[in-house]
Amino acid sequence: MFLTLNHQKLDLYNFSRRFVAECYQLTKHIPAEEKFGMISQIRRAALSVHLNIAEGASRKSELERKRYYEIARGSIIEIDAALDIANDLQY
Repeated sequence: MFLTLNHQKLDLYNFSRRFVAECYQLTKHIPAEEKFGMISQIRRAALSVHLNIAEGASRKSELERKRYYEIARGSIIEIDAALDIANDLQY
């Protein structure tokens, strides 16, 4: 991109970008019948982490920023719980 925006300066943003890619790679190993269930849910939650970090970084007030980061954290918990189930199902 031709601009460097606030979120692009965050180490966390770059980490979350890699995290999304890892989640996409990991879900390739989940059975195809989970395409509209677990695979979709994990991928959407991973993308939500990344997008909420980006959007939070653009907020002026600390309270607003924290709220977006809390939402991102919730999505990480969601991914962790889904991966627990995937592990239980031996995916």
